[in-house]
Amino acid sequence: MKIIERYKKPTPKFFRILRNIGIALVTTGGAIIAAPVSIPAAIVTIATYMTVAGTVATAVSQAVVSDEKEKTAIETTKNN
Repeated sequence: MKIIERYKKPTPKFFRILRNIGIALVTTGGAIIAAPVSIPAAIVTIATYMTVAGTVATAVSQAVVSDEKEKTAIETTKNN
């Protein structure tokens, strides 16, 4: 499966939630890093790690796709 096809397919619910958390981490970290006030170096370092972790979580979560074959098999099993 090509990467473009993978990004066009639906994402499972758990990974959508994880993606949204990642986006929140990136936004929060970016806001702290870009703050125009003087912030201690430790907080800026933590914000940098938050931004990196959020970016990775978002990218990985978006690349996960639902397997329609598996979903159909599970639904068939539940119905019997």
